[in-house]
Amino acid sequence: MSENPAAAPVPAAAPANTTPTINCDDFAKLDLRVATVLECRAHPNADKLLVLQLDVGGERRQICAGLRAFYQPEQLVGKQIVIVANLAPRTMRGEVSQGMLLAASDTAANRVIVLNPAEAVPSGSKVS
Repeated sequence: MSENPAAAPVPAAAPANTTPTINCDDFAKLDLRVATVLECRAHPNADKLLVLQLDVGGERRQICAGLRAFYQPEQLVGKQIVIVANLAPRTMRGEVSQGMLLAASDTAANRVIVLNPAEAVPSGSKVS
């Protein structure tokens, strides 16, 4: 018997998702927005955090993000990113964070990639 050369190898099973399933109403609670990074600096009291100043459609906000090992502050200035805009503010080592940015983790390559729109859009644009 010969093997079928057109048959693709079966990928290894992905680890089981341990995150609880949500419904559409839960997802609708998230306010995802495009923000433009105006300024970025290293957090003065945390080795892993960057402090970003954002334009979210005419509103200026600050967020803290654990990106210091993956990005130099100047790499993010001027970039558009996607944030959770309606996350409750939280103080992180003395700096207030007014949202959370979205990023993908590539653990095999030890990289974190900040998510951004494929094309420029106005700051504050809703992501759905």
